[in-house]
Amino acid sequence: MANERRQVGTGWLRAAVLGADDGIVSTASLMLGVATANSAAHQVLLAGVAGLAAGAMSMAAGEYVSVSTQRDSERAELRRERVELRDDPEGELEELAAIYVSRGVERQLALQVSAQLMSKDALGAHAREELGITDQGRARPGQAALSSASAFAGGAALPILAILVAPPTVRTIALVSIALVALAVLGSLGAIAGGASWRRGGVRVLVGGALAMAVTAGIGHLIGTVGV
Repeated sequence: MANERRQVGTGWLRAAVLGADDGIVSTASLMLGVATANSAAHQVLLAGVAGLAAGAMSMAAGEYVSVSTQRDSERAELRRERVELRDDPEGELEELAAIYVSRGVERQLALQVSAQLMSKDALGAHAREELGITDQGRARPGQAALSSASAFAGGAALPILAILVAPPTVRTIALVSIALVALAVLGSLGAIAGGASWRRGGVRVLVGGALAMAVTAGIGHLIGTVGV
């Protein structure tokens, strides 16, 4: 149970890190592209705020739809399992026991354990062991949408704050610097959450973010030069 809670918590942490990374990269890239197109400071700021709002809402909507689909699938599976338990309890007992046998439990003991579990919560036992559905891991669309939107907005706020706080002469440098440092930190945290090398994770996200900002900066500079 403790390991299960840890996996669920780690999953939410990784999702939050990814959402914040997305917010930083997309918003910083958008603002940098506008800045290199010889735009005024208020236009760069407006682009950042618009990017934050649009990105957060897009993340929330996408996550809500995705997790709602997962929740509907879980509910359908539970309905089918409930019918099977009602129509063929003996077969379901054998099915649950077979799962434990496949994990190395002796058949007689597996039958005893299965019977005891099903006497208390047959649907819960089959949902957990057969379908992989647990209370901690249940799909929650509203929570997922809010978490994704909040993570994105938190990341997107960093480049916006850089523009607001930095002196006019170094705003672009501050924007790039803060974005890259934040990406490196979040990439390392995401790697640690997944049990991978924090150095490799940090460098991977840093390079990806730098490339995205370089491309948008180049496009913005080109548009600003030709006066489109």
